[in-house]
This record gives sequence, C-alpha cells and structure tokens, in this order.
Amino acid sequence: MIEQLISVAREGVQSRRGQVPQADLESRLSARGEDRPFSEALVRPGLSLIAEFKRRSPSIGDISAEADVTAQVQAYERGGAAALSVLTDERHFGGSLEDLRTAMAACDLPILRKDFIVDPYQLYEAAVNGADAVLLIVRALSDRELSEMYELARGLDLDCLVEVHDGEELQRALELDADVIGINNRDLDTGTVDVSTTYELITDVPAGKTVVAESGISSREELDELDRVGVDAVLIGGALMTAPDPEAKARELTGADDSTREHRLP
Repeated sequence: MIEQLISVAREGVQSRRGQVPQADLESRLSARGEDRPFSEALVRPGLSLIAEFKRRSPSIGDISAEADVTAQVQAYERGGAAALSVLTDERHFGGSLEDLRTAMAACDLPILRKDFIVDPYQLYEAAVNGADAVLLIVRALSDRELSEMYELARGLDLDCLVEVHDGEELQRALELDADVIGINNRDLDTGTVDVSTTYELITDVPAGKTVVAESGISSREELDELDRVGVDAVLIGGALMTAPDPEAKARELTGADDSTREHRLP
C-alpha cells in the first residue's frame, strides 16, 4: 500500500511544481507569520494530544467527508489539544494545502503537515502554507533522503515528527538523532493496527527523546496506560473525526477543564 501512496505523492509534487515553481515558494518564506513551536507543545506536563483533521483514509474510506476545517480545529483547541495534524494528501485522505491554511487562520495551535513527504518541494510548501512541523516517514525515505529532508526542514524552521513502525526503522531514526519520534501502530504495508507496537518499541527509545504514539487510540484509558510507560503525546484522528461532539471527545481524551487552559491564553 505504501508504494502506491508514495507514487501518488510524487505525481502530486510534479503537478504542483509545474503550477508553482519552487523559486516562488522560496520567495514567500519571508512572509511567514510567528513561529508556533510544535515540539515544545508535546512536552508540557501530562500526555499531549495532537488532534488530527482528515476527511477519509485508504483503510476505511470516508470518515467525515463534509467536515468543516475551522469548526473542527476550533473544537479541538477548546477541548485542550496541544497541537494539530492536518492531512494534505488529496487523493487518499481528501486533504489539501487549503485545509492547512484554513487551520492556521482558525486557531493558535501549532500544526503538523501530515503527508507523504518525498521531495524537498513539499517542505517549502509546508513552510509557506502554515505548517509548523512536518511528518517524515522513515519507511518512505532512504537514509540519504531522510537526512537531507530532516536538515532542510530544520533549516526552514519546521519541526519534524520522524515516524517509525519497527525496530530497524527506530534505529534509523536514532542514527538521525531525531528529537521527536512517532511510533505508528499501523503497518503501512498491510494497513493493520496493533497498539502493542508502541509498548514494544518505546523500551528502545533513549531518555530525552519525545515519543508520540500514533493510530488505533481512542479512549482515555489507553492514554493513561501510554502515559504510564513514558509516551509524551498521542496523535488521534478517527476517534475525533467521528465523534458527534469533537470538543467533548477532546476533553475526554485530555481531561481538559477550565484549570488546564492557561497554555491557550494569549
């Protein structure tokens, strides 16, 4: 499955580069707004929630095809989310760079551009369209590509969530000296989800790294157990996108109440 996703991502880059040359993106970098540090948002006391906006996924199809970006991300912010993840892949997830820009304008939370990043062009896109961080999937990149993408992203003042699924990928991320490591419980080859992946891999993550658990998480009880073993943040999309009241679901997951809102005050 991942090979197809990567192929589509490369096709998309070629198409967009033909419409907007990379030089044009580079010329817009100076107009970026104030930085909203993504990595810092994940290490506040307690388990941080990265709340995701996505309309559909390859594994389950439509999730919330008509969802409104502004309403959804503002509900996440009110519910205590520490950061956002916004899907920008159009063909498989129904996302767009417009969703990224809309989310940036709608709230004050730092935003991760979640996509299959396979070309430096996408990093410039992320930087000028409102992202504060990008997802780098170890499985999708060679060692050279991973290193070059990581260094370029940092040079563009983008934080990186470096995603792994097994021990070999974790070692590659550690050799990169990535600060924030995402453990994806979903096997991108088969689409199957096994939350035990996080528990197996986190024991090999050195102290001082920020660990994000991804996929298959939907309850406060699961978050409490992940917190107990040392996970710093969780990335949750499906459970929030399908909730009748996304703010209430975010509150349930974060335990947010009036006394925990100081981080969102100006």
